[in-house]
Amino acid sequence: MSYKLIAIDMDGTLLNSKGTVSDRTRQAIYEAGKKGVYVVLATGRILKSAINHSIELNLNRPIISSNGAIIVDEKKNIIYERPMKLEAVEKVVKLGQSENIYYHFYDKDSFYANTYIEEILSFYNTEDSKKNARDIKMNIFQDINEITSNDINVYKFLFIDDNRNKLDSLKEKLMSVENISVCSSWGNNLEVMDMEVSKGKGLEYLCNRLNVSSDQVIAIGDNENDISMIQYAGLGVAMGNGVEKTKSVADLIAKTNDEDGVAKIIEKYIL
Repeated sequence: MSYKLIAIDMDGTLLNSKGTVSDRTRQAIYEAGKKGVYVVLATGRILKSAINHSIELNLNRPIISSNGAIIVDEKKNIIYERPMKLEAVEKVVKLGQSENIYYHFYDKDSFYANTYIEEILSFYNTEDSKKNARDIKMNIFQDINEITSNDINVYKFLFIDDNRNKLDSLKEKLMSVENISVCSSWGNNLEVMDMEVSKGKGLEYLCNRLNVSSDQVIAIGDNENDISMIQYAGLGVAMGNGVEKTKSVADLIAKTNDEDGVAKIIEKYIL
């Protein structure tokens, strides 16, 4: 099979445990691009963070961000977006507050939270993005009406807590909210988007736009929010460090993100 597009998750997949991209992986991505293959970042991250990483990789390709809620083309123009409905935003905020769990949500450029946590921004802002004034800002609000009254597009919520019981309780309550979907990208979080949003749907939209069939696609990921795109792709790959639920639906298991798993898949199936 001649593959034309490879969709790659970022955290736990493209990025190693130090949060960086190895030289071998950079080279593999570069060589795949030279062959005309679309190398597409498909991430749950805020769009601005994904763009910053694509710039650092010299990767002028479309990006699927916020788990598929917003997609941009090679020139970083928005070609698809599916923000959450405001009524759903208000209900999700109330549930989060009732469970006393930290959360933030974001539009395409900025985080919104009612508690400032420096570690959150440090995780998303690289040295390069800060040096070149491309860093992501945190907007602190007291009342959700400050947000909903300003026509801000909310693409995704992220709830974070190390107490899994609290997260499970919140997830159960979120199931009663209409027009949302809930997944996880790490053991200590929940992600909430519009009900029509997933990486798989985002990947399908992009492939249709690029005239690429699903059997010409490789998708690589490590966590629950990657399952839909792994199932969509002709070759669905789970990382060796991925969760069992994701591995169970994949066509094959790659090496871990600290063993150049992504590079080895590109080298074998693209190069």
